[in-house]
Formats: sequence, structure tokens, C-alpha cells
Amino acid sequence: MKIAIPLANGKLSIHFGHCKQFALLEVDPSSRRILRREDLEAPPHEPGLLPPWLADQGANVIITGGMGQRAQALFAQEGIQVIVGAPVDTPESIAASYLAGTLQTGANPCDH
Repeated sequence: MKIAIPLANGKLSIHFGHCKQFALLEVDPSSRRILRREDLEAPPHEPGLLPPWLADQGANVIITGGMGQRAQALFAQEGIQVIVGAPVDTPESIAASYLAGTLQTGANPCDH
């Protein structure tokens, strides 16, 4: 399983669509371990580009602060689960909480 997390200054980015980098964490859900982290430069911002790009990178889940409804629908078309309202934290901490079933999420700050 691969979890994608948009980054700003090394931590989760609240605004998904404008991040410059993604942390892609390969995880083992059965052992709840992070196996590998790779930071990828995001392609130039263009509506609809990130869902297929992240699918090509092997992402199964994206965890973000906020994401618009259209982007969420595009990720669903790619078979990628979207989790919004995640707190600003390191990718490793977020992934560990997700794997443990303890990730606390709040409101989606994006309303577009």
C-alpha cells in the first residue's frame, strides 16, 4: 500500500492543489509499518493532473488537509481513497496514525 501526503515545509500541506512536493510512503498494513518514504516533486499545477499522476506513482490513499469536491471525485475515479481534514504533522506520524486507526480528522477547509 502507498500513502501520498502533500507537503509544505516538510509537513502535511493544508491546501492539496498547490503543494510543490508529495511524500509517498510505502506501508505494510498488516504490520502497521512504514517500509519506505520517497519525496516527489509535484508536476506543475493543472486541474485534474494530480489524480492520474499519483495513480501512476502507485498511490492507494491520499491524506490531506483540504481538497475540493472535483479533485476528490477524480481520485475516486482512479481508485484512490481520499482522507481530508488531517492535521499538519510529519508524513510518518500521519501514516502511523492512519495505520493504527487513530488518525483524527476535522473539517475540510476547501469548499470548491
